[in-house]
Amino acid sequence: MSGRVGDLSPKQKEALAKFRENVQDVLPILPNPDDYFLLRWLRARSFDLQKSESMLRKLGKKIETITMIYDCEGLGLKHLWKPAIEAYGEFLCMFEENYPETLKRLFVVKAPKLFPVAYNLIKPFLSEDTRKKIMVLGANWKEVLLKYVSPDQLPVEYGGTMTDPDGNPKCKSKINYGGDIPKKYYVRDQVKQQYEHSVQIARGSSHQVEYEILFPGCVLRWQFMSEGADVGFGIFLKTKMGERQRAGEMTEVLPNQRYNSHMVPEDGTLTCSDPGIYVLRFDNTYSFIHAKKVNFTVEVLLPDKASEEKMNQLGADTSK
Repeated sequence: MSGRVGDLSPKQKEALAKFRENVQDVLPILPNPDDYFLLRWLRARSFDLQKSESMLRKLGKKIETITMIYDCEGLGLKHLWKPAIEAYGEFLCMFEENYPETLKRLFVVKAPKLFPVAYNLIKPFLSEDTRKKIMVLGANWKEVLLKYVSPDQLPVEYGGTMTDPDGNPKCKSKINYGGDIPKKYYVRDQVKQQYEHSVQIARGSSHQVEYEILFPGCVLRWQFMSEGADVGFGIFLKTKMGERQRAGEMTEVLPNQRYNSHMVPEDGTLTCSDPGIYVLRFDNTYSFIHAKKVNFTVEVLLPDKASEEKMNQLGADTSK
């Protein structure tokens, strides 16, 4: 049985009744002490009454708002994968629609140079009020956190005094740290993707698409798949404006190589360090027999200017 309302075994029903009896004294201060609410605590501790009660009593009082710390260590281009951003956006929308005004503050620490681009992708999913609660901290982030959070509620790793019983400064018994999702949780090996463009590339030929980058720090993001066989792909920077150039006449930015994108869709990102016209080139010049159909989507991701200016300011303050 799932342990949810309407799907309880006789033993689970008995545990629910006993649990309600045990916590009768704290029910009046709980937000909504119905069966749905109480079963959440029981499921969280596998219907162990003692552990569930201990967990619930730690709640102790109504919690109206929360303070979050978003640790961006390790944030990289791979996290800008479009399906992942869309899934994260859906999660943020559900959070805002079902838990309005729950967030008190969100501190961003260890933000890399890529953060303004990443933030610009999720910003449309956030209300204006939520955006105002986000604080990007600089090198002195531990000191700033202690102005808002009690030291005994912060792990030593984050500048506080809290440790695990075994002395671990990261408090891994209390905090579930992120990481790669184990493959046993995969629902499928691939995510079905809708592509914006489709092109037929003749045998012995290539296809170029151009994107203008107006200022450094923008990110090119692409996804493509070919049908029937592999295809070559590379990125170049034009040296002459207003005319088509061959690959050898341009500056190579991402070396051209062949991808088995007919077997596994290919995706990637590139941070553009220079402004100019970037050419994404699909290469079929090596094929003397077969034409290739390529489906692709390309986007130019812009950094959020406000957070970029804030990070530049933090960087300047650190260097003083």
